[in-house]
Amino acid sequence: MNSIEEIKTQHLIARAGYRDYLFREPQLHQLFLELTSRCNLRCEHCGSSCGDVPVIDLPADAIHELLSKVKHDFDISRMMLCITGGEPMLHPGFFGIMEDARSMGYRWGMTSNATLIDDAAAMRLRDAGMSTISVSIDGLPSTHDAMRGTPGAYDKAMRGINALLRLNCFKAVQVTTVVTQRNIGELDRLFDIMQGLDIDSWRLTAIEPIGRALKHPELLLTPENHRYLLSFIKSKRLQGIPLEYGCCHFLGLEYEREVRNWYYLCSAGRLIASVMANGDIGACLDIERNEKTIQGNIFRDDFTEVWKNRFGIFRQHLSERNESCRSCPVKLFCDGDSAHSWDFENDAPRLCMRGILFD
Repeated sequence: MNSIEEIKTQHLIARAGYRDYLFREPQLHQLFLELTSRCNLRCEHCGSSCGDVPVIDLPADAIHELLSKVKHDFDISRMMLCITGGEPMLHPGFFGIMEDARSMGYRWGMTSNATLIDDAAAMRLRDAGMSTISVSIDGLPSTHDAMRGTPGAYDKAMRGINALLRLNCFKAVQVTTVVTQRNIGELDRLFDIMQGLDIDSWRLTAIEPIGRALKHPELLLTPENHRYLLSFIKSKRLQGIPLEYGCCHFLGLEYEREVRNWYYLCSAGRLIASVMANGDIGACLDIERNEKTIQGNIFRDDFTEVWKNRFGIFRQHLSERNESCRSCPVKLFCDGDSAHSWDFENDAPRLCMRGILFD
């Protein structure tokens, strides 16, 4: 009988083969729309640096034109429309846009801070066809408010979560927590709070060295913090609790498949595309935005042509762009790791789990 490590290795080899297939045959399964750069909070770890960038709203007519084209050119029954910002509900045409998407047949979900959701807003989200939502809770009340730069943000977010849960009509209500030095000691108490809610899952992810977090290195986790976080998730999942780690990073044989439902795969530009508030076309919205990573703009380029014929930087091995990664013994599985934590200016990973979780 094969050992668990051998079985995982076989699975990871197959996963690497699937990744290489997607290089050749990308499939658009998730389309992210950054509706606006507006936000009513100012989070220390914001990947988009909202509040430090100009306020831009993606025009409703441009969104309609884009969604019409995508519906014509792709099979939207296999696609999820992922709505984000900023805080997407601050877009002045938010509900009209989402009702339009529903009428076209799109399935859509949203990432939100939930501070604008009350009972009436929850019902409007239901009527506009929202399927899933991920709400950010980043610590106990005082910690969450401090990280989000806004007193009362925790209470408003919890009000929003409870308004959504009372309707009992959404496919998934998820809470996401970005784990930092500031809140890692609160995980047990947060777990008790989440257990008291009828949410579908709790998603924990370590703070990443991207966006505004680059200005707050004191929030980044130590190697011991990373191991503690993943061991926490693993132990709860063994009890049947619906916890999961974020989609980022190859975690080594000890934690792969133990803290997520399947194995690591960076889908940026292979299964995922995004349109930003200014119309720029990219892969994952957490990836740094520069002339290398932006692939086009919907106001001057055909989205379908961009998806089919560009994205070359995301459809090749990142590991081949860096000398240390090229010689790494796990490069087949990691391949330079997550694109959102890759430094495209210097062609190097900003965070590597080798040496933190495994040798």
